[in-house]
Amino acid sequence: MAVYEHTYRQYEGPTTPEWSRFLIIPRHAYRSIFGSKLFIALFVACFIYPLIASIFIYLHHNVNAMAIMRVSFGDLVPIDAEFFQTFITVQGIIGFFLNMLVGPPLISRDLANNALPLYLCRPFSRAEYVIGKMSVVMILLSLIMWIPGLLLFGFQAYLEGGGWLWQNLHIALAIFVGSLVWILLLALLSQAVSALVKWRMAASAALLAIFFIPSAFGEIINNIFNTRGGHLISLRAIIGNIWSGLFGTFVRQTGSFRGRINGQRISFTLIEPPLWSAWLALILIGALCLYLLVRKVRAYEVVR
Repeated sequence: MAVYEHTYRQYEGPTTPEWSRFLIIPRHAYRSIFGSKLFIALFVACFIYPLIASIFIYLHHNVNAMAIMRVSFGDLVPIDAEFFQTFITVQGIIGFFLNMLVGPPLISRDLANNALPLYLCRPFSRAEYVIGKMSVVMILLSLIMWIPGLLLFGFQAYLEGGGWLWQNLHIALAIFVGSLVWILLLALLSQAVSALVKWRMAASAALLAIFFIPSAFGEIINNIFNTRGGHLISLRAIIGNIWSGLFGTFVRQTGSFRGRINGQRISFTLIEPPLWSAWLALILIGALCLYLLVRKVRAYEVVR
């Protein structure tokens, strides 16, 4: 096309800093995400348990409120490491289903519509693209996991006093690290599945199968061989052991077996795999997801 009037000029306005360019992806993604009534209902439901947990913390330090509600102090759940671990577990389960709604279509839509060249032809690297897509999930899950968890910890520390804060500072670290590990795992898995499966329903089903099918096989292995080694292929058991290790509630001896084999009485203890094996399994899963993303997220695809 011929240009007859050379009146165009270089853009001289403010530019986006390079470090924050990936945030353009979640900013536009949230417009469509929060347009879903189902998502808004589930997102609001994510804050019900934090509200209940804050009420329990408040009741521990308010005798008058306990008298009005006719609750004795012995009926209250102690505010300790197990209390906050339960909070992370409940919020993590809710976050998994929230991720099922948000995560699978993020990359699959771009691949199905050949939109990756439009992203990568601009000053936007593949790493920034993947981080931007992952940040859609990570920001949402942060709002329901470690942010309210640390607020609850701060609320308990404010009511209990400074001594409790310093004695239980490791709980705050466990809340943050445990939540971050789970959030990163969900973000990596959802984006890897999204890059492999271009149909949204199939991607959501695949994400669900990744968590439940290996867990079922792991339990079968445990019951057949009377072991706990099957937990190394169960994502639920892996993240559960990691959380227990962070909160200091991990117990390797989980039970005992007594019976007869070939007429002889046997008895042995069931031992959980060590914590380092759970971390190793988690690192391998993350590395596999990154490998799949590197292979699939490209500006063009050669079809043979």
